[in-house]
Amino acid sequence: MKGKEKFREMLYGYCFTLPALLFMIGLIGYPIIYNVVISFQDMTVQSFNMGNISFAGIDNYKQILSDPVFGISFKNTVLFTVACIVIQFSIGFALAILFSRDFRLAKPLRGFLIISWMIPTTVTALMFKYILSADGILNDLLLHLRLTRGPVGWLISEKTAIWGTIIANVWVGIPFNMLLLSTGLCNISQDIYESASIDGAKAFQRFFYITLPMMKQSILSVLVLGVVYTFKVFDLIYVMTGGGPVNATEVLSLYSYRNSFKYYNFGIGAAGANILFVCLFLVGLIYLRMIGKEELNDTDKDKKKKF
Repeated sequence: MKGKEKFREMLYGYCFTLPALLFMIGLIGYPIIYNVVISFQDMTVQSFNMGNISFAGIDNYKQILSDPVFGISFKNTVLFTVACIVIQFSIGFALAILFSRDFRLAKPLRGFLIISWMIPTTVTALMFKYILSADGILNDLLLHLRLTRGPVGWLISEKTAIWGTIIANVWVGIPFNMLLLSTGLCNISQDIYESASIDGAKAFQRFFYITLPMMKQSILSVLVLGVVYTFKVFDLIYVMTGGGPVNATEVLSLYSYRNSFKYYNFGIGAAGANILFVCLFLVGLIYLRMIGKEELNDTDKDKKKKF
């Protein structure tokens, strides 16, 4: 009877998970596999309509790697991701620590900051496109404070355009980091901080020796999610700059989109998307490896305590 009950429970489990599995295969698995197939084909609008799609091997990848625009887009993607993660994580962590304290305006202010995360990305892009324009609010403020002699072309200059998009993305990412890190801070018992204070530990010592070690998994999760969301950014940059001026804000997602739906070279576009996918896949593997090591260490510690 026990064997039949276990089999029945297992069957029920498979029945419940089957719809989700079919959904993942149909809407995620199949497009990824089909995109990989296209990347090894010479597929354009002409060859697709005529039905004479030929096998190109790795020629699409060779063409991408030899394209100077691809190199620029990869550098811009890395710069955009690193700058956004560093800034939004630092500010988000500081705000999480601030709002974890018990004061009257903590909850209203935290709720107010979440608004920037809830606004659609295209609306945020249009808003910052106006703020950073030549006659926008930021230039007007700088001129009134006499910090600049004239309007700054934030989104029309090759040197400042990428930083204009970074500012917009950071504004969206700060509440996301703050919310996830606040959850991690809530899981730390206040008794630990009180014991450390009694022993004479100062604020920075409590932060480095208690807060950071106990929030390691939360920090890793926030960083990995931030890298994934930021590395594949498309709509924000597409609306604000369209990749310009002179490819100053061209990123991998825009590079792939442009080749696929502007030049209609689907093989090149698919190859660019696969390179983006591989980069994010490696980030996920590194995260799983680090989490696995952390769980093994925790298991070893528990075994030592038992003995």
